[in-house]
Amino acid sequence: MLKTVMKNCLQRSTHRWLTRDQVQIEVQVEIHRAPDVVWPVLVDVERWPEWTPSVTAVERLDQSAFGIGSRVRIRQPKLKTMVWRVSEFSQGRLFTWDTRNVGSSTVGSHEIKPTPRGSLVTLTIRQTGVLAPLVNLLLGNLTRRYMRMEAQGLKSRCES
Repeated sequence: MLKTVMKNCLQRSTHRWLTRDQVQIEVQVEIHRAPDVVWPVLVDVERWPEWTPSVTAVERLDQSAFGIGSRVRIRQPKLKTMVWRVSEFSQGRLFTWDTRNVGSSTVGSHEIKPTPRGSLVTLTIRQTGVLAPLVNLLLGNLTRRYMRMEAQGLKSRCES
């Protein structure tokens, strides 16, 4: 298990193997705003490129309100464009989405919890499948960097 703790901006990052073919990366950041301020920024996914350089384009593929079943095409630097489908949604608290590729699948979770000083946001990526170890070897550092960029961008956007 590899674990990294960062004190910059009250951000914490962990990276661990759950099984031989499953890896999880988690980043937490404290935001000095209430969850009801953070949530609308987080779920307005089409505006992510405005506040995180880890995402260059986001396109909603449906017209309904963002929630379970919503599909989103995301383009990121150095990565293949992927379509994500929301698989879990709890208004004001959590959304999870997933995407699949040959030999691996990825689940991304975005969770907000209230704290005495505002909100704690936890971003989690879980990769599974026979190619998950290879994907992690090739893209693990980039994934962690992008998740930290997303966390820091969300913090900056919400606190400005």
